[in-house]
Amino acid sequence: MKALKFIVTGVLFGIVMAKSEAVSWYRIQEMFRFQSFHMFGIIGTALLVGIVAVFMIKRYHIKDYSGNPITFHDKTGRWLRYLLGGIIFGLGWALTGACPGPMFVNLGFGYWSMLIVISGALAGTFLYGLVRRWLPH
Repeated sequence: MKALKFIVTGVLFGIVMAKSEAVSWYRIQEMFRFQSFHMFGIIGTALLVGIVAVFMIKRYHIKDYSGNPITFHDKTGRWLRYLLGGIIFGLGWALTGACPGPMFVNLGFGYWSMLIVISGALAGTFLYGLVRRWLPH
């Protein structure tokens, strides 16, 4: 029963992604071709919500699900890894037409080709786990 709120949150997230057309391959391709503002508006809204959420967490010392304090660590001097990671993420997003959230929503819609994309994402995550100790962190 403890997991129920996470399941409900995931279902609501899927509904919002579907209704906002953020899972649409067509909308994602429009964004990467700079033909429409639709996805940029969704991403901008998410960015603003994230900024407000981080501000609220810091200001009111909000704790996580287990009651532990949420801490933020300074990330100065690591811009190259974020740049490279963003490029890899963006290339995968552009090639598949889906980032991690929409992959599962599209699978739920019955687009079985998303199993290939999910398999690739899981393989990449597994590969990262294998080489992680040799990467700069």
